[in-house]
Amino acid sequence: MQAFILDFEKPILELEKKIKEMQDYAATEGIELDDEIARLQEKSRKLQEDVYAKLTRWQRVQLARHPQRPYTLDYIERIVDDWVELHGDRAFGDDPAIVAGMGTMGGEKMMIIGHQKGRDTRQKLYRNFGMAHPEGYRKALRVMKLAAKFNRPILTLVDTPGAYPGIGAEERGQAEAIARNLFEMTKLPVPIIVVIIGEGASGGALGIGIGDRVLMMENTWYSVISPEGCATILYKDAGKASIAAEALQLAADDLLKQGVIDVIVREPIGGAHRDFDAAAEMLKEAVLKELAPLQQKDAATLVAERIKKYENMGFYENYSRQSA
Repeated sequence: MQAFILDFEKPILELEKKIKEMQDYAATEGIELDDEIARLQEKSRKLQEDVYAKLTRWQRVQLARHPQRPYTLDYIERIVDDWVELHGDRAFGDDPAIVAGMGTMGGEKMMIIGHQKGRDTRQKLYRNFGMAHPEGYRKALRVMKLAAKFNRPILTLVDTPGAYPGIGAEERGQAEAIARNLFEMTKLPVPIIVVIIGEGASGGALGIGIGDRVLMMENTWYSVISPEGCATILYKDAGKASIAAEALQLAADDLLKQGVIDVIVREPIGGAHRDFDAAAEMLKEAVLKELAPLQQKDAATLVAERIKKYENMGFYENYSRQSA
């Protein structure tokens, strides 16, 4: 696959290219250039730290959408043993936009569910760009109920631009399927950990997004609407998505401050797309750390605390009309 380069990545990649050329030249000609190479490598490291420490919200959205970013199956391949995928909702069919199954992570047997995007055109169409149909959410719920039956924790990996809005999906009950999952997930008697690994858009994300602990990887976004959708509504111009992204406060740091998420999972410098293995290990470590205390709680406590968690989000005020 041809490398995809974002504008703010170009200076870093150009410097890395120079380092590679210098290393190749030194090896070919038998010349000692270790000091010069080390100096450039240190310069590259500092440049990366500087660039990625100052990313705007819109730049994080771009990283979350990076076509070479790891998807659900990439993580499963690296950190899940004995993976067995389950298919179908037992009502209509299978939805490749959501993968679900069972496996072992760090010795813990669990059910794992996640949105799955495609790499090339064929895969993108097959996975419907990660936009799930109702049967996808119903498949997810079927697997979650299996988790409850066999007392296994649930891990969901969220990465979708939204639930599929097509006529067929609406006819088959898209809204009901998502609402049903929200209702059922609140009362499942097993630990649920949710991780935003890419895009977390609207009800498409929430359909598998209710959990005891909600984690976000560093360069992801999570919002009721996409920046482009927001810009179209507010400014009548999707081209103002970068402005909308700032207004939405959809980055991990924002949502941690607001209490919407619980933990930020750091990524390798430069983003998860630059080192799949390191990103997967960071994800695994964070999930197992959050899972351990949840497994010490009984089912009633888990459910009660989960419901309370979502009741406490946001705020409201009561206004009474004063009589004249």
